[in-house]
Order: sequence, then C-alpha cells, then structure tokens
Amino acid sequence: MTRTIFETPLINTLFHWLSRFILKILGWRIESIRPSIPKYVMVAAPHTSNWDFPFTLMLCFALRLNVHWMGKASLFPPLFKPVMLWLGGIPVNRQQPGQLVEATIDAFKNADKLTVIIPPEGTRGRVRQWKTGFYRIANGANVPIALAYIDFKQKKGGIMCLFETTGNIDIDLPNIRKHYAGISGKNPLQFDNHDPLD
Repeated sequence: MTRTIFETPLINTLFHWLSRFILKILGWRIESIRPSIPKYVMVAAPHTSNWDFPFTLMLCFALRLNVHWMGKASLFPPLFKPVMLWLGGIPVNRQQPGQLVEATIDAFKNADKLTVIIPPEGTRGRVRQWKTGFYRIANGANVPIALAYIDFKQKKGGIMCLFETTGNIDIDLPNIRKHYAGISGKNPLQFDNHDPLD
C-alpha cells in the first residue's frame, strides 16, 4: 500500500503533539487501549457526521496508530487522490463490495503490519443495518476487531477492546454492538444501534 502520513516520522510526531493539544483544548479525553498486535480491523462507530473524520485522525495521531481507512470513491477525485491516499485512504467502490472484502483479506495475509478502519454503517446517514464487510474481513484474515468509538456527548474516544471473531456472525455482531450502547455520535439520532445485520 501507499506510504502514508502515519509512516512519515517528522510529520507524524508533529501531528501527534498537535492532535493531543487540540483535543485537550476542546475538552476531549482519550480513553483507549493501544493494541500491541501488528494486524487488526478497526471498527469506527458511530459514523454520523463529517466531523468524525478529523476527530478520528486526531485520535489516531494521539495514540500513534498507523492506520488505513476506507472511504467512498467520490472522496478520491483525481486532483486530491494522492493526498487522500497519503492520509491513509482506501477508495471503496460500493458497486463491488465482495471484491473489496477479498482484496482486503489478501492485503492482511500479505502484510506484516496492517490496520484498516471501517465504519460499520457504511455511511454517515441513518441506516437500518450495519454492513458486514468489516466482520467478513476480520474473520477471513483471522485478525481481531478493535472496537473504536467517538462520543461527542461525553467528549471522549479511543479503542475499547479487541474482539475475536468466532465465525458465527449472528452471535458476534450483537455482542459487538452491545459495546456501543450509550455512545453518542455528533448526530445521535442517526446512530441506530438496535437493528439486525445486513
């Protein structure tokens, strides 16, 4: 994959301290584990606003995480694509989700270190179901899922824990979603945490 801002030592260090400073000034707390394992899928929820992106990046810099994130292809126009890739972006073609899952599984199997952030809702708008790609990727690549969150009401964020998949999505997905009870996104009415999986 493309070398990212998280792998650029001088800039990474600058943004680490800048992110911590901004979050502190804004009254945010970082409550998080820092996974020591080299490979995992990171679920980022709730995803209800464009503000999720900068706050997620600041939390990643503050925690010194080396991440890639998935975004819709329209976020990668030709003029800005190199910048978005440098920021860790992976363009997603929503018309070919199965191919993306398999390609990401292969990327995990071929990499020594890799973290990929995936918003389970698949969009910042209100959805009735979580997408299951993040689960299928983690289970297929045999890597855990880091349950990350941003709570705008309590002004805190980070990674709650690592979740090991069992292969039974009907059991695992409700257990994953239980961790997000009481967490408020920027637009809390758009985060429905009680519906069945996709």
